[in-house]
This record gives sequence, C-alpha cells and structure tokens, in this order.
Amino acid sequence: QVQLVESGGGLVQAGGSLRLSCTVSGRTLSGYRMGWFRQAPGKEREFVAALRWNTGTTSYTDSVKGRFTISRNNAENTVYLQMSSLKPEDTAVYYCAADPRGGSLLSDFRLWGQGTQVTVSS
Repeated sequence: QVQLVESGGGLVQAGGSLRLSCTVSGRTLSGYRMGWFRQAPGKEREFVAALRWNTGTTSYTDSVKGRFTISRNNAENTVYLQMSSLKPEDTAVYYCAADPRGGSLLSDFRLWGQGTQVTVSS
C-alpha cells in the first residue's frame, strides 16, 4: 500500500522560508508524477508544483514561480517543496500528491498525504 507522509510545515514570518518533505512508502516512484497542492481556508484546493520522477521535469503555478522549488531525493523516495520569500497569502494546508501513471491532468493525482499546515504571518 502506497503511503505519503508530509512534514515540515509551521509558522514563519513573511519573507521567510520553509521546506516541506513528502516521503512515499510502499513502492518506488519510477514513472510517477509527484505534486504539491494547497488549500487555504474557505478556498478550493489549488495546484502548486509538480515533478516527473524519471525526468525531473517541473512545473509551477504562476503565483509561486521564482519562490518555490520542487525537488526529489531518489534514494529516500522523498519529494521536497522549498518555499522562500513566503507571503501571508501562501498560508494554507499543503498536500503532497502522487500520480502513479505520470499523466498530465490534475485529476490524475489520486494518492494524497494528510497535509501539513503552513502559516505565514505578516
């Protein structure tokens, strides 16, 4: 059974940095697409970033480009989200997600972690 476990959330001041981690157990991630999503209070869950495990190809939503970086550690089956220059509007629960088939649609992400809270104070 594939499990995704996030860590690294917390409280940070605006302009600060945090690194989120998502460790996947249960299988190797060859062929997977991994992603980060977030959901702020009262808002829909939104895509943040994605990474194709085999190629390392990344994509980002416009609001985080230049501030967030998604990366992976093959040996540890872990994907990271390095967040810098954080803004209060980045406050949300951040979720790690996995797309086992390496698709192209957001709906292809079908495995989810439990989420980790990120709060950015002004």
